[in-house]
Amino acid sequence: MMKYYFLVVLSVFSAACAQMLLKQAARQKYPSFLRQYLNPWVIGGYGIMGCALLLNIFCLSRGVQVKELGGIESLSYLFVPLLSWVFFKERITWRKAGAIAVIMIGVVVFFM
Repeated sequence: MMKYYFLVVLSVFSAACAQMLLKQAARQKYPSFLRQYLNPWVIGGYGIMGCALLLNIFCLSRGVQVKELGGIESLSYLFVPLLSWVFFKERITWRKAGAIAVIMIGVVVFFM
């Protein structure tokens, strides 16, 4: 059963990575409206998001409860800022770090 929870965390991390691909696509200029939405960054980002969705559905069918899935998905509030800091050099202020800490504490309390 524990492996399905790990798969949910992996799903959340992959969705955060997909958001990085979509951010990269948004940072570029495209010659046409169609190319803006049909390029490797966008297709890859949405492809990974789709895989994360399928992985969530698989884990739900194996016994992970919806309320637990929602709590675990809040890890995206940790993964996305960290990945954006690594790949895009976005700042994580003390205020943001504090907010992330409060969210993580809330998740721990929820699962106790």
